Amino acid sequence: MNFIKKLFGKQKNSNIGNFIVATLNDKIMPLDRGEIYEAPLEELLKANGIGEVTGGGTMQLKSGELEYCDLEIKLNSNEINENDIQLIIKKLEELGAPKGSKLTIEKTDRKIEFGQKEGLAIYIDGQNLDPEVYKNCDINFVISEIKKLTNDSSEITKYWEGGTETALYYYADSFTEMKESIMDFVNSYPLCKGARIEQIA
Repeated sequence: MNFIKKLFGKQKNSNIGNFIVATLNDKIMPLDRGEIYEAPLEELLKANGIGEVTGGGTMQLKSGELEYCDLEIKLNSNEINENDIQLIIKKLEELGAPKGSKLTIEKTDRKIEFGQKEGLAIYIDGQNLDPEVYKNCDINFVISEIKKLTNDSSEITKYWEGGTETALYYYADSFTEMKESIMDFVNSYPLCKGARIEQIA
């Protein structure tokens, strides 16, 4: 395995029960995961008597870069209710779950793929540019400009800061449209020189 798992928040406290795991193809920080996904999903589960969120985790590559996250859900019913499953999936998609996400029903190991958003990552070189570039340019300006260009209205910034580069993550309906919308800025702003752009969902 090329990654390690770090768990944050509530932990699964029992092996007894009917559990499902929502694996979200989203490079989101643990605290933001709780706000964006866990809290609204917990509200839905309790309001409909479906169950509760019992755990959450964030997966990282050995480099430390975020890979994906998951939510562990304990169902109240001993039987799998397909309407409940679809309600959970619909809610997670409304909350922004990207393509490549999946729901695993532990009892049967059944996996259901879901997600609608596509993802773009831009990797900013943190060590090979002219020192004056780092002195005079601002990563926060890059973040805000790309947010505007991709019509990202979210209040959180999805990012990872490594030893040699900083990754910024954006999600929308189309990776191609996002990439096209930012290329003029990326090609003109000194801090973005040599930046890598990759599709992540």
